[in-house]
Amino acid sequence: MSDLDQLTQSLARNLRRRRGECGYTLDALAARSGVSRGMIIQIEQARTNPSVGTTVKLADALGVSITALLDHEEEARVRVVPAEQAVRMWSTEQGSSSRLLVSAWARGPFELWSLRFEPGEGRDSDAHLKDTVELLHVTSGELSLVVDGEEYRVPAGGSVTFEANAPHGYHNRGPEPLELTMAVSIPPAT
Repeated sequence: MSDLDQLTQSLARNLRRRRGECGYTLDALAARSGVSRGMIIQIEQARTNPSVGTTVKLADALGVSITALLDHEEEARVRVVPAEQAVRMWSTEQGSSSRLLVSAWARGPFELWSLRFEPGEGRDSDAHLKDTVELLHVTSGELSLVVDGEEYRVPAGGSVTFEANAPHGYHNRGPEPLELTMAVSIPPAT
């Protein structure tokens, strides 16, 4: 089974299980997430590999991390994730990418990400749940972070934290590759 097939199967199984645990019908989850009922059915039947944005909307609506939907292993007290098992969420032909390195629960989901952006590339994100916090550390290049329309520059070696309940984006406006590590704390479901 390929990595993509395994990811699709894990997402299908975990989405069905989490939806059941919350007691949501297909229609209820569609209304909470903004993802169509038909798309949810396709995902739960492992007939499609949804976009990162769609997966994040479903995770937010269920009050879980994206990892909870993608993980194929049960949580353990200590969990070592080898580099080759990090989940690549997206990539471009130019070489930009993001990998979910590891996640944990800290009164809700807590995720650690590695991101790379080639010059001129970036990624925008919708607002997350209230009380979602992101922490970023730039290891090379310069980050242009845009939060709710305002841009902040973070050079290599710098860090930033922000409440991610507003639209935001990560951009490389410089001449060299941008690499950063991101931690995301998501509030628990209420």
